[in-house]
Amino acid sequence: MEQQEAASSEVQIVAFKLKREEYGISILNVEEIKRLTDITRVPFTPEYIKGVINLRGSVLPVIDLKKRIGLPDEEYSESTRIIVIKLEDITVGMIVDAVTEVLTVDTNCITNYKQIISTENDLHAESNKFISGIGNLNDRLVILLNLYEILGLNNENK
Repeated sequence: MEQQEAASSEVQIVAFKLKREEYGISILNVEEIKRLTDITRVPFTPEYIKGVINLRGSVLPVIDLKKRIGLPDEEYSESTRIIVIKLEDITVGMIVDAVTEVLTVDTNCITNYKQIISTENDLHAESNKFISGIGNLNDRLVILLNLYEILGLNNENK
């Protein structure tokens, strides 16, 4: 019984690299991880939407995650991956530099991002909305992303 209580305070995250930093999203949102494949560019879409891919007969939009969160662009490599995520009824691919591992993090080791940095007067408030928290794993920090903001789901009522 005690083990079940302890397990309920842990979350599993898929950790990945963007530039030199390590980021993470809940494993519950990850459908699969794919090697980079041919992406068909779609005209008149925001710059961060790289295009679409064919995923087992379905057309899947692909986001360049670095562009979406405001990081500088760079060439793709052998380690570049597409993480296919599902959030509510939306399935989308996100391009990342490399997927590192699946981590189990105690929820007590996750600090809400709003507690760390006040975004009210911050010039970077627009990009800060993409971060939900920071996971602290001994000497390692993992930036946890807010998928609702990345996919624009919080702006539907505006």
